[in-house]
Amino acid sequence: MLVFRSEEHLENWLTEPTRPRGERMTVGQQWELAQKWFEGRDHPDWQKRSAEEAENVLRSVGLTNDFWKLT
Repeated sequence: MLVFRSEEHLENWLTEPTRPRGERMTVGQQWELAQKWFEGRDHPDWQKRSAEEAENVLRSVGLTNDFWKLT
């Protein structure tokens, strides 16, 4: 994961032809995703999410385009 100061910073970084654009999320989305993604992982009964459950977590923070689809 890379963090950029601005759209201009991102565009300057992308001038290298071997760097793919990938996807973007806000710092707020990153924070919310981390909270939801790791919720309960310290519990002894924690079980890995299914792809559908993981996709629901991604959707819940606004990551909805095809890049984020797991199923």
